Amino acid sequence: MRRLLRHYGWPLVSGLLFAALIMVLFPSWIGLSKNRLQVQIAPDYTHARTGPESYAHAVSMASPAVVNLYSTKMVNKAINPLHEDPSLQHFFGDNLPQQRRLESSLGSAVIMSKDGYLLTNNHVTAGAEQIVVALKDGRETYARVIGSDPETDLAVLKINLTDLPAITLGHSDSVQIGDVVLAIGNPYGVGQTVTMGIVSATGRNQLGINTYEDFIQTDAAINPGNSGGALVDARGNLLGINTAIFSRSGGSQGIGFAIPVKLAMSVMNSIVEHGKVVRGWLGIEVQALTAELAESFGLPERSGILVAGVFRDGPAAKVGLLPGDVILEIAGEAAHDGRISMNQVARMKPGEKMSLKVLRENKQLTFKAEVGVRPIIASPKQ
Repeated sequence: MRRLLRHYGWPLVSGLLFAALIMVLFPSWIGLSKNRLQVQIAPDYTHARTGPESYAHAVSMASPAVVNLYSTKMVNKAINPLHEDPSLQHFFGDNLPQQRRLESSLGSAVIMSKDGYLLTNNHVTAGAEQIVVALKDGRETYARVIGSDPETDLAVLKINLTDLPAITLGHSDSVQIGDVVLAIGNPYGVGQTVTMGIVSATGRNQLGINTYEDFIQTDAAINPGNSGGALVDARGNLLGINTAIFSRSGGSQGIGFAIPVKLAMSVMNSIVEHGKVVRGWLGIEVQALTAELAESFGLPERSGILVAGVFRDGPAAKVGLLPGDVILEIAGEAAHDGRISMNQVARMKPGEKMSLKVLRENKQLTFKAEVGVRPIIASPKQ
């Protein structure tokens, strides 16, 4: 037997190896299919820890800095509900009897610094005659409004208490879709509540909520009363100020929006330093360049934004921009989206010089404009 294996073993092994090689390289020679499904199989993560079992530490870090707001204001209400009928109001005008009533609303705010500066939403405090702040540790005090910015729906408050738990700021510009986030606030006035979700999208705009929009979208439950509260990461660092929900019923449907902390801090610093938000302004109205318009201007693609209007005596008018011009570049950056470009201008300091590359009657022109101060938009009446 050993003699047989010695004489025939090596040729047998060689034959098996050769057959295996043929099966791999030329499967069709032996009747196998040429096409094989190539798939990627993940490693076995059964025993691996891919995330924390609890977010209690993040909540304990952030929640003391999130406060409840109770604001009150006087409003004129009709004495008789029938007086609110539009037909009666049209007939009698403002002569219908009314009485002033005290109206209260709920919201949240975030303690940003140990010396008592708070951030919340403008719509929470607009028109309020009295604002009560309730801290998680049981203390209550009155707050005064330092300033507000309706165009980002932010307001800065000030309270005078000691040993305040200020929140730690995170990096909203590093947020990625899929990151775990926690929303902390006072929904429906039931008391401080924490909900969990993920970042659903970043850079959301053109929602018609604010003039300047760059929202973090999340599916963490946000309900009435959460406005002005904190959106924090899994370590308890502030990523944004909860500001709005998209809902047909008025309750949370998994589409909430928060103002990134980077934008919120720039607004807050401007309000604390100047008492208002100072923004750059060109004095133009722009609109998107459709495929039809791009073709009529002889542009190979929809690159650029169309000047729809020019404000009299504004920075753009002074250098000669006209309605119908197509702006190709602003300060060396390509102009593709009107809202993004106007936000770019708003971030510039008034008095700065900026270059504008413009297409007019198939000719490229360059203008040098001095950034002006954007006029203040009055807060809407509540």
